[in-house]
Amino acid sequence: MNSNLLSKIPLFAGLPVQELDEIISTLDVRDLADREILFREGELGKHFYVVLNGVLEVLMAEGTPEELLLNVLYEGEYLGEMSLLMPGGHRTASVRAKGKSTLLSLSRAQFMDITKKHPELAISMVRVLSQRLDATNAATFRDLTEKNRQLQTAYDELKAAQAQLIEKERLERELQVAADIQLSILPDVLPTVDEFDFGARILPARQVGGDFYDVFILKDGRVGVLIGDVADKGVPSALFMARAHALIMAEADIGLTAGDALRLVNTHITRLQKSTQFVTVLYGILDLTTREFSFARAGHEPPLLLHVDGSVERIPHSPGMALGLWDAITLDERAVVLALGDTLLLYTDGMTDCRDPKGEPFGLERIKNTMSDFSDSNAQHICDHLLETLKNYQNGSKQDDDVTLVAVSVKK
Repeated sequence: MNSNLLSKIPLFAGLPVQELDEIISTLDVRDLADREILFREGELGKHFYVVLNGVLEVLMAEGTPEELLLNVLYEGEYLGEMSLLMPGGHRTASVRAKGKSTLLSLSRAQFMDITKKHPELAISMVRVLSQRLDATNAATFRDLTEKNRQLQTAYDELKAAQAQLIEKERLERELQVAADIQLSILPDVLPTVDEFDFGARILPARQVGGDFYDVFILKDGRVGVLIGDVADKGVPSALFMARAHALIMAEADIGLTAGDALRLVNTHITRLQKSTQFVTVLYGILDLTTREFSFARAGHEPPLLLHVDGSVERIPHSPGMALGLWDAITLDERAVVLALGDTLLLYTDGMTDCRDPKGEPFGLERIKNTMSDFSDSNAQHICDHLLETLKNYQNGSKQDDDVTLVAVSVKK
């Protein structure tokens, strides 16, 4: 065997070549087959090894699902030096051959005999172990520093997550307050009159939405009927909805026609509003004596009229402009006289646009077909059934827009 192999190992590097030849002649040779175990973690350490050729793997939890590769040793590298100094010490890892390997083996007894002849080996051993200790300390320090960094990062992330959770809870509380305020704007109960009944339903797409409606008593035997849809959804739309509703109610109280009331409201909104939000509105005034419903439509969906024979027609209409976009607007203004048994339905486009899981919108024809089966029902029942039919059609798919219904029925 070549003594140059030992001369490359720090433990023996200081010895003359002649003495290295003498030492190498005393070493045992051990051959390992591929994947053969040299020793296992926890076994008693008795030998020092030098890799003559081949490759060794140093493993933790060898042979288990948690097996971890710690190191790979190649020709000229060594292991097990602690066995020479610490009798009774146990292996801290397992070693396995990767392919065929040949090792030189030195027992503790052999090492003690060599150190008697070459005391300088003991000094070399102390130096090597000191270097190993310094390297271990440096690695441990780096490891602790990295773990501290990771812990600090995790702590910072936890603090950020906690702050986000607190903010989320605060926003949820504020959204709930906004939803409660929005619901308080809508009527708790609808008016009760002798020859008519009224119904309404609203289904927001979010916790708060932009749709609104109202049915309220006016002067001189008349009833105001209102439905609106603010562009976009969420808290900003809800705030804009509250403003639009309040302005319309204020102008309705002074006895204006539906069209004049909406034009005046548009003047207020365009003067006050600084964003690009707008609202579509249908506001009508029902004369309880003549059964005439005169209304103005500001970009909103035209109403549907259900007759006592089950037929449904869409009220003729012309273009109308939403409130809040232009100073001067064009409204669709007209009137319709309701016959006994007729039901007038006002709705937002969330009804027609709502889609099933395949993406097919509910559409106007489905509204008309659903209504036609309920010509003998009261206004609230028609609204309830329409919304239930829509939910079944939706079948769990995402709701993208608010849905609002208002119905006015003439009793037979």
